Amino acid sequence: MPQDLPISRKPARRSRQSPRTSQSSLAAFIAFAAVAAVVFSAGLLAGLFHAPAQIAVALRCAGLVLFVPFALRRRSLLLWTFFAMLAGAELGVDAPRFAAQTHILGEIFLRLIRMIVAPLIFGGIVTGIAGHNRLSGVGRVALKSIFFFELVTTAGLILGAIAINLSHAGVGVALPAAIQATAPAAHTSTWQDVLLNFFPENIAQAVAQNQILQVAIFALLFGVALATMPEPKRAPLVNVLQSLTEAMFRLTRIIMYMAPVAAGAALAYTVGSMGLLTLLPLVKLVVTYYAALTAFVLLILAPILLIARIPLRRFVAAIAEPAAIGFATTTSEAALPLAMERMEEFGVPRWIVSFVIPTGYSFNMTGSSLYLSMAAIFAAQAAGMHLSLGEQLVMLATLLLTSKGVAGVPRAVLVVLLATASSLHIPATAVMMILGVDTLMDMGRTAMNVIGNCMAAAVVARWEGELKPADSSG
Repeated sequence: MPQDLPISRKPARRSRQSPRTSQSSLAAFIAFAAVAAVVFSAGLLAGLFHAPAQIAVALRCAGLVLFVPFALRRRSLLLWTFFAMLAGAELGVDAPRFAAQTHILGEIFLRLIRMIVAPLIFGGIVTGIAGHNRLSGVGRVALKSIFFFELVTTAGLILGAIAINLSHAGVGVALPAAIQATAPAAHTSTWQDVLLNFFPENIAQAVAQNQILQVAIFALLFGVALATMPEPKRAPLVNVLQSLTEAMFRLTRIIMYMAPVAAGAALAYTVGSMGLLTLLPLVKLVVTYYAALTAFVLLILAPILLIARIPLRRFVAAIAEPAAIGFATTTSEAALPLAMERMEEFGVPRWIVSFVIPTGYSFNMTGSSLYLSMAAIFAAQAAGMHLSLGEQLVMLATLLLTSKGVAGVPRAVLVVLLATASSLHIPATAVMMILGVDTLMDMGRTAMNVIGNCMAAAVVARWEGELKPADSSG
């Protein structure tokens, strides 16, 4: 599947290069990109360890300059996003005041994304059910999606607990006397509250509040009702909704022009507002988290893809851009339209994409599950508490349940952490100190949530026998 920006629909010219030449060019590009990233990272580390400012700035600028020829040569959204992230980090380090003002660009991008999410989901689900006679498969897809999300979420919680118990990142960390931060009040939701929140009482309110799962439920019921109508009455509305959905995908391509700028602005704001020096006291926690994410991909996600016979290279190419946008903006919502488009191009039918990926916003905590168990045990370690195996199992069960009741709540992971900490008598101060590096870890968990949503769509499509081959997937 091509990974170029959808700037034009003109047929691409065939390259006269041999496959061997093309592979060598790609290898050279990857090598130069890696060198640029290493040079830029060296500049960041030089600034952290108090090297002369001129040397640190020179290294970072050299890394950016090395990247420019390749960014201009290849019209790749992934590459441009990565370059914008590097430039944003540099801006945040050297001009933090100005970097703080760039946050508005990311907010504009998110507003544009939220503008198209509801009609995109609504049109995709309704036309898939009513326009393609998929009524009998809706229940199976829903159950399989929830089963997949619960499986990988549970695995993530367990792996996160194992990783933090091995690294002991919280042992020896001194708790500050007070942390000046405002957190949302910890609260718990009963299973009745969680179930009730799935269903909208006002579809306009659900759209306005961006309750994605509620919109999906309404679209599901609407599609079922439309599918039961006689063909003459059903066809005109189905045709209109098919045109609406296609227009939303076209609009997605237009909005994605702004994605690299938004990603760079988001990272500039993050680095400029928090500063790199805040990493040092909790760097072991950050390293442990990303090591656990890597292990999760290799030990959990990759075997599932192999068992489901999902083409790894094509899948990685399909999810690279949505995951990069989620990583940079720290919100999986920003990556949702592009993720839906890429998975449809990958070969997943639109009706499955439109149902599974939005469902993941409430049931999929792939990346967040690792963070939740790791952060809770880290807080206990920092507070000097020793949690027995039984207490940790109770904590994991609590996290598995409470994480489903906070979809759509700002800083929802912090709400879950505070509620769990309270039940285990862990000081709230120990949880609040993680805020210093929460954004950096949020990048990884958001990207992993996006990957988990896309992976669920592919696996469920294969499970249903609906995954199309590469030559017919667009």
